[in-house]
Amino acid sequence: MNRKILIVTGDGGESYETLYAVHRFQEEGDIAVIAAPSKRRLNLVMHDFEIGWDTYVERPGYCLASDLTIEEARADDFDAILLLGGRAPEYLRNYAPLLELVRDFDRQGKWVFAICHGIQILVTAGLARDRRLTAYEHVRTEIEMGGGTYCTQQSVRDGNIVTGQTWQSHPEFYREVFACFKNAELVDRTV
Repeated sequence: MNRKILIVTGDGGESYETLYAVHRFQEEGDIAVIAAPSKRRLNLVMHDFEIGWDTYVERPGYCLASDLTIEEARADDFDAILLLGGRAPEYLRNYAPLLELVRDFDRQGKWVFAICHGIQILVTAGLARDRRLTAYEHVRTEIEMGGGTYCTQQSVRDGNIVTGQTWQSHPEFYREVFACFKNAELVDRTV
C-alpha cells in the first residue's frame, strides 16, 4: 500500500466527500495529501436536498487544513489525483496551475479520479473529449460540450479516469478506485 494520493479541494469543497476520501485512503494504508490554492484551514460545505427546492442547499461543513498548495504539487510525487466536488471546482477549474497538474497526471498515465462537480475541472483541462464520464446531473451539459459522453451510472471508468456522480455514489466510486489500484498492483507483479 502506502500509495500517495493528491486530493484537490478548496473553500466550498464538499465536506463529506473530502473527509470520506481522506479516511478511506488512510484505511487502506495510503497517504492522503490535501492540496488547495493556499496552505491553510479550508472552509468546507455540505450539500443536501430539501423538499420544495429545485436544487441542493448549502450549509457550512467541517474545516480541514490543506497540506500543500496546488502549485507545490507535482504529479511525479503521487500515484493518483482526486478532484472533489462541492462548489470549489467552480473556481478551481479556472486555476491554470491545477489544469496543468491534472493534464500531467493524465500524460503520465496515472490515475485521475473525480467526483460530483470535480468533473468540471476535468472538462476544463480538456480531458472529457472522447471519454465516458459521470457526474452530478447538472454537469452533464459541460461534459457533452467538452466532447465527452455523459453516463448515468454511479461510477464510470474510462482508461485511467474514474468518475462518480455524488457523495451518494461513494460505495460504487471507491470500489472502482481500489479495483484500479489492485489491478495495477497485479500488473506490476507480473512484469
